[in-house]
Amino acid sequence: MQLDRRLQILIDEPRYRRLVSRARERETSVAAVIREAIDLALPDDLESKRAAAERILAAEPMPVPDLAGLKAELDTLRSGGM
Repeated sequence: MQLDRRLQILIDEPRYRRLVSRARERETSVAAVIREAIDLALPDDLESKRAAAERILAAEPMPVPDLAGLKAELDTLRSGGM
């Protein structure tokens, strides 16, 4: 990935110390820690869709009624039942 945008932010000392500490732990730069935090807080739409698909595929199987049963459940829900 090409890094072609520069960003300047002001943060307080405790946050800066946490960033430096994490960067040292990982043997990386403070900038890399910030980029990772951004990616975790604001995931790319494609990445969030991929993660959602993985969670669905990893879910435990559950019992599902046949087609007639599903239609009956939907009819009940739509009529304000349940």
